[in-house]
Amino acid sequence: MADAIERGMIMPFLAAAAGGAIGAALRYAAYRIIDSDFPWATFAVNIIGCCLASFLMFRYGADMHDALKTLLFVGIFGAFTTMSTFSIDTVNLLASGSYWLAGANVVLNSVVCVAGAAAGRYLALL
Repeated sequence: MADAIERGMIMPFLAAAAGGAIGAALRYAAYRIIDSDFPWATFAVNIIGCCLASFLMFRYGADMHDALKTLLFVGIFGAFTTMSTFSIDTVNLLASGSYWLAGANVVLNSVVCVAGAAAGRYLALL
C-alpha cells in the first residue's frame, strides 16, 4: 500500500471512483426522468455526454491536470455514458486522417459489441 501511495497511484484511483459515482448517479437520474418504451434515456445520456466530453477534452484537455482528466473522462463520463470514450477515440482518428481506422472503430464497436450482447443473452438462456 505504501508503494502505491509513493508512486501516486491512489489519487487517480480515487478520482476515477469518485467520478464514477457521480456519473452513475447522473445516469440513474436520467433513466428515472426519461421513462419510455424506446431507450430515449440511453440516447440522451450518450448524446449529452459525448458532446460535453468532447467539448471539454478538445477545449481544455491539454491544460487539465491528470487527476481532473481522470475524474471527468474515466469517472464521470465513463459511468454516465456508454459512448463518450468510443466517440472521442473515433473523432481523434478522423482528425488525424485515419479514416479507415475510424470506420473500422465504428463498425467493430457497433457490430461486435451488439454481437457480444447477443452472445451473452444466448449463453444466459441456455
